Amino acid sequence: MSDIAQAWADLWNGELSLVESTVSEDFVSHAAPLLGGPPQDHTGRENLAEWVRGAHENLPGLKFTVQVGPIVQEPFHVLRWHAVAGEISFYGTDILRVVDGRIVEYWANADSLWAAQQLGMVPSP
Repeated sequence: MSDIAQAWADLWNGELSLVESTVSEDFVSHAAPLLGGPPQDHTGRENLAEWVRGAHENLPGLKFTVQVGPIVQEPFHVLRWHAVAGEISFYGTDILRVVDGRIVEYWANADSLWAAQQLGMVPSP
């Protein structure tokens, strides 16, 4: 796995000390809200750190494993991952735009509805 992809996975696994060396100050994330709706953009690496911190606070034991990738077509790196926290399990794909060795932009595509159903936030069909 590339260094940037490994650092991204480690960051999401709770190593928040990697934010500064891995993520650009101009960082922008694009992700749909957990319970649906249009994508919402967030800027700055501190917002990312809060997102990761919140995920770990709400899902104790959260662990991300990269299953596919990175698939690299500069400046983009694509990762398919699997996340597990206790009985909760979901998948997603991250697209990272990397400039000068740092992540400047991120698109998240995750099984958010499935995760929300497992958490009891949304009824299952």
